[in-house]
Amino acid sequence: MFQQLTASQKSENGGILAMKKTIAEMEQTAASEAANKLISLFDEDSFVELGKFVGANGEKTGVVSGYGYVDGAVVYAYAQDTSVNAGAVNTAAALKIKKVYELALKNGAPVIGIFDSKGGDIKEGMKTLGAYGEIAKMSAALSGAVPQIAVVDGLCAGTAAMIACMADVVIMTEKSELFMTAPFTADDKTAGAGTADNAAKSGVAAILAKDSDEAIAKAKQLLSVLPANNLETAGNDYYMENDATVSADLKGIELISSVADKESVIELYKQFGTSAVTAIGSLNWRTAGFVGTNNGAKLTADDSAKIARFVTLCDAYSIPVVTFVDSEGFEKSSAAELAGSIRDSAKLAQAYASATTAKIAVVTGKAYGSAYVALASTAAGSDFTFAWEDAVIAPTTPEAAVVFLNGVSEDNAKQAQEYAENEADAFTAAANGYVDRVITAVDTKSALTTAIEATSSKRVVTPAKKHVNFVY
Repeated sequence: MFQQLTASQKSENGGILAMKKTIAEMEQTAASEAANKLISLFDEDSFVELGKFVGANGEKTGVVSGYGYVDGAVVYAYAQDTSVNAGAVNTAAALKIKKVYELALKNGAPVIGIFDSKGGDIKEGMKTLGAYGEIAKMSAALSGAVPQIAVVDGLCAGTAAMIACMADVVIMTEKSELFMTAPFTADDKTAGAGTADNAAKSGVAAILAKDSDEAIAKAKQLLSVLPANNLETAGNDYYMENDATVSADLKGIELISSVADKESVIELYKQFGTSAVTAIGSLNWRTAGFVGTNNGAKLTADDSAKIARFVTLCDAYSIPVVTFVDSEGFEKSSAAELAGSIRDSAKLAQAYASATTAKIAVVTGKAYGSAYVALASTAAGSDFTFAWEDAVIAPTTPEAAVVFLNGVSEDNAKQAQEYAENEADAFTAAANGYVDRVITAVDTKSALTTAIEATSSKRVVTPAKKHVNFVY
């Protein structure tokens, strides 16, 4: 017998039909640019979208999220979708991003966030503040537990910029913009403000890429050497042996590239702190962080901040740090002090001394005073300190030392040379226990390989405390 439907039943069934229609329409909708970016990140046919229908009344949100495999390993990711409300972040978008972070934390897998948004959804008013707060809280919870990589591929401003820079590594495309407060008003015009180039020069962006394809490729390359989480050993399954010869004339990135596995080196913060080099790569499969100081140059505040930031990253994931030391010390001038030279040199020393990961130093040239203490001192926590045969290790420059010891005279230049050769040489340092081995440049690779292997099971118990009282 035919039964008459009540008004509420008609309404309910109509809503169900409407929702089914919406679902059908959404399934048929072509993938957005944001979705395509995630598809290109993951292995073929491995991307699984999460929260596809999260939103008000079945409408899409300005973010695409999900998980998949990158070279066979699980990775979680989200990408802001400018095709929906200009990628504006609202409570629904925050819910999707929060879900990604939660799953990544529980399963010990990396997170990649692709940022491209006009900002928070003003239509939701104060709710956007809560939405951003949820994201910031989850990003902080993941910090040091699983790797986070931010890819800025468009506009990233305000709180979004802050969240992006909470990631372990920030990659920016050349045409992207990153700033806290818009610097583009008529009364406050700043040349180059917000550009990727300036972000790189200020140490915010670790890597610059010409476009989104290259940025995603760089992110995938990082994933190939970073561990899935802080409890796993990091290694490069695709490493290739390097047959390059290490010679005494190599410095900086060239030296690092000659030691590390072939094509494994990824330089970070290239445009920032240019008297120092930081790079991540692998050595005989094992992932390693590499630090280099260039040609005896004195370290600036930027150099110190750059190295400290990098060592802290390596320490979080128990990645051994290899430091090539050739430095006369730290920059001296009133300008340097005003720029935070003392503060940042203390930050550098603290980062090395407090790091519990394996630390191996190679003095390739000069290691004077505080530069030796901060970067290579066995007393300050270096597990192994090697020195090339011609290395000079001294409490100050040989020139300053002979003046202090003998006073000013016409013979100071000759005395300084004799001091460097007889009292500040690598063999004297080794005899006094400040160097563990004196090696040739050619032997560097084998010495580092065995040292990293010997420290692969390093365990350090530290006093109970919240964290190091870091010098910011």
